[in-house]
Amino acid sequence: MTNIILIPVAVAIISILAGSGIGYAVRKNVWEKKAQNAQNDADHILADAKTQVTAAKAEANAQKQATKALKQSAENTKKEKILEAQEKIQDHRQKVEDELNVKRDDISRKTNRLKQREDTLDHKKSLLDERENGLTQKENQLKQQKTNLDKKISDADKLVETRKQKLYEVAGLNKEQAKKLVLSQSSDELVKERADMIRNSNEEVKAKADHYARQVIIDAIQSSAADTVAETTVSVVDLPNEEMKGRIIGREGRNIRSFEALTGIDLIIDDTPKVVTLNGFDSIRREIAKRAMERLIKDGRIHPARIEEMVDKARKEVNDDIYEAGESALMELGIHRMNPELVKILGRLKYRTSYGQNVLAHSIEVAKLAGTMAAELGLNEKLAVRAGLLHDIGKAVDHDIEGSHVEIGVELTRKYYEPDVVVNAIAAHHGDVPKLSFIAELVVAADTLSSARPGARSESLENYIRRLTKLEKIAKSYKGVKQAYAIQAGREVRVMVEPDEISDDRITVLAHDIKNQVEKELDYPGNIKITVIREKRVVAIAK
Repeated sequence: MTNIILIPVAVAIISILAGSGIGYAVRKNVWEKKAQNAQNDADHILADAKTQVTAAKAEANAQKQATKALKQSAENTKKEKILEAQEKIQDHRQKVEDELNVKRDDISRKTNRLKQREDTLDHKKSLLDERENGLTQKENQLKQQKTNLDKKISDADKLVETRKQKLYEVAGLNKEQAKKLVLSQSSDELVKERADMIRNSNEEVKAKADHYARQVIIDAIQSSAADTVAETTVSVVDLPNEEMKGRIIGREGRNIRSFEALTGIDLIIDDTPKVVTLNGFDSIRREIAKRAMERLIKDGRIHPARIEEMVDKARKEVNDDIYEAGESALMELGIHRMNPELVKILGRLKYRTSYGQNVLAHSIEVAKLAGTMAAELGLNEKLAVRAGLLHDIGKAVDHDIEGSHVEIGVELTRKYYEPDVVVNAIAAHHGDVPKLSFIAELVVAADTLSSARPGARSESLENYIRRLTKLEKIAKSYKGVKQAYAIQAGREVRVMVEPDEISDDRITVLAHDIKNQVEKELDYPGNIKITVIREKRVVAIAK
């Protein structure tokens, strides 16, 4: 019974123990799986951590490399900016140095000009001092001569009275009879003395007139400042670099063709570095082209539309300058109330030259000379100045209108109602019509002085040598001429003749014949003096 009870208990205990063991084994297996899962999770977490650390390190390295690259780029940019700044500083320094050099050259030219004027003034002062000393000496001589003359007159009166008394005593005549006798005896002598007095008076008047005329001309020349000018048919425009030449030419040359068509000026682009040349005989068109080209170079945008715009602006600017030049000339000479169209035409002479002489400057100089001489002679100074200023007005438009500048000038002044004296002075200043007033004569004299003074007009060396050679050839072509020399820059010819072949009377005729041939065959400004020299030498040797 007891065994029967123990068996179920043992079975139960064994079952409990077996269940516990199985449960323990199951739980152990679960725990091991959990531990394994935890271990796997830990391994995954550790691997992810390592991966993140590696990625972080890689990112840190990339950021470090990027920072280094940025620093390198910043350093390179800094160096480039420094180099660019240095280049700009160098360019600016070069530009400033060029401007300083230009200003130094300008100051040097002005200094030289002032020195020349100072030397001229010193020379004039010395001449005036010499003239004053000469006048003082002449005044003293005149006073002494007057004293001597008074004494001689007193002595003559005494001699006449003594002669009268002797005549009374010798002839036994009364006063009236003696007077008739004396007058009869001295009648022939009085006639001869009167003729001599008339002849001497005429010569003295002629000499004084020549001297006075020279004095008037000298005073007129000394009171006007004159410049030396040179004629040119080209203008040069500076370029900032050689690349600008290609931009000026344009694609297939379209820019240069457009520029030449709008301005009428030839644009020359050659191998000369950093310059282009504008060639044309019309100085107004050349000035418009130069200003337009300078504007285009400064702007940098060069194409046909831009060229047309710049040429229009330059043309308007030059037209304004032309009118201002005419007004400035009137203000300088004190001339009022002139037709605005005539003032504009007058201003065009600023861009007109004749034999290298600027025509506007020449006209102002002629006006000053004519006015000064008119004032000295007591004539209408203002009318003389007006005639001198307008005498070459026809040259302003002689390229556009047919006819000589004299005919054009006469037509213009009549059109704008200038005085008849001015019109006649213009018409007669080259001898085409008779001169109807003294003012016309003064304009001719002033025109000759302004054209013939040294440095007024230029001519090529070839023409200069040809003119001198022709002068000497003309003089040598006459029979009896031994030698001929052109001197004073071709303004005088010295002719040496054989004394045995040409007499003293004949040299006057020879000089006149040479003068006529020179006037007929040569064109020249001013006057040419013909001097014929005849010398007779007799040599004897004593032994």
